[in-house]
Amino acid sequence: MKALITGVTGFAGSHLAEYLLSRGDVDVYGTFRSLTKKEQLGNLIDRVHMENCELKDPQSVNELIQRIKPDLIFHLAAQSFVPTSLSSPADTMVNNIVPQLHLFEAVRNHAVACKIQIACSSEEYGLVYPEEIPIKETNPLRPLNPYAVSKIAQDYLGYQYHHSYGLAIIRTRTFHHTGPRRGESYVTSNFAKQIAQIELGLQEPKVHVGNLEAIRDFTDVRDIVKAYWLAITRGEPGDVYNISAGTRYTIEDMLKTLLALTDVQVEIHVDTNRLRPSDVDIVLGDSSLFREKTGWEPEISFQQTMEDLLNYWRSVLRQQISP
Repeated sequence: MKALITGVTGFAGSHLAEYLLSRGDVDVYGTFRSLTKKEQLGNLIDRVHMENCELKDPQSVNELIQRIKPDLIFHLAAQSFVPTSLSSPADTMVNNIVPQLHLFEAVRNHAVACKIQIACSSEEYGLVYPEEIPIKETNPLRPLNPYAVSKIAQDYLGYQYHHSYGLAIIRTRTFHHTGPRRGESYVTSNFAKQIAQIELGLQEPKVHVGNLEAIRDFTDVRDIVKAYWLAITRGEPGDVYNISAGTRYTIEDMLKTLLALTDVQVEIHVDTNRLRPSDVDIVLGDSSLFREKTGWEPEISFQQTMEDLLNYWRSVLRQQISP
């Protein structure tokens, strides 16, 4: 079975490649855009068929799909950082919508019989009222940033291409996920890196934070990628599924969990530059539909996720400063 992962060098993409390869029954192909990104796959690089493909170029995407003819496509490539979407909304729209259109058109034009999973986002729900918690797939979409709008467009394009052209598309609205290798712009990874830097004397004993009161539903990325596999193999084409652990933690809770794993004493400093012009107070998902359909259950505890993330940054920083 041939699986194509767009954005294989990204956070979720690299973990998905790792999981698929561990199965032993999947031949993994992955797209990348730069040698720097390619090198981030580390020891996986020799086991993945790496494809240098600019997804915004329709000819490049057409050639890729025609040549590989994948059985499964996991479409993960995207500009996924909310603050970047606020500063560069047009780029976010182009980067997130146009490549997916090219992918769908290539599959359709070459009549490739494959299943496609689209990694959508809980950010689509945006403004959620207290009586709507936990969030179901039927909840209204009230986006609060350009990234969320771009993911809604991806979501609905998947719906449209399934119903208009019969493409076997499964849409997943993934809630917050984290773990080792998470980019440092993401709040959990940012805090973990700051703590690791403080431990090594690379930063003053002060952790810079934004809004600590926001409530989030965190799932380990290693559980998320297993969910992606179940979505594409057991999910119903045309349907949309929430993927979430269904647990609630404030950002402050998350920070306290990390601080309990270190002996350093720190000061908490609220940085106004880290505050968003509009933020979602609570994000808590109801993934019962997905669980009933696929049998998925998260297995890795939040405590373990935070410990693995902190240890990841300890290892990275020690390597950087070692002679």
